[in-house]
Amino acid sequence: MAEGIVNHYGKGKFEAFSAGLNPSTVNPYAIMVMKEIGIDISKQRSKGLEEFSGREFDYIITLCENARQNCPFFPGKSVRLHWDLKDPATAEGTKEEILTEFRKCRDTILKNVLNLLEKINQTS
Repeated sequence: MAEGIVNHYGKGKFEAFSAGLNPSTVNPYAIMVMKEIGIDISKQRSKGLEEFSGREFDYIITLCENARQNCPFFPGKSVRLHWDLKDPATAEGTKEEILTEFRKCRDTILKNVLNLLEKINQTS
């Protein structure tokens, strides 16, 4: 979701790449809740961190404690940020209860991304 939000609101000025410690597939609930805000992530794919080995990034943002602790070193002067979010993929219950958890996560990511983009734009 974060990759889709940054790439949508970054409007070509910023490009996000999302990777995980255990890549699998893009969660259908994530696709659904992103579509609700007009962002199509259905073409995105789950990627492993090794795919980005050796690349330089301006920002590295981890979204859970496990990722923060296990995220490898990337060269360069990356700004590292951590947004400790509950993984909505672990949500249980009815479809609506699970969607609610995905929406909460999406909305938190959206708020954080918009705040970060505003901050970056003010300093550039």
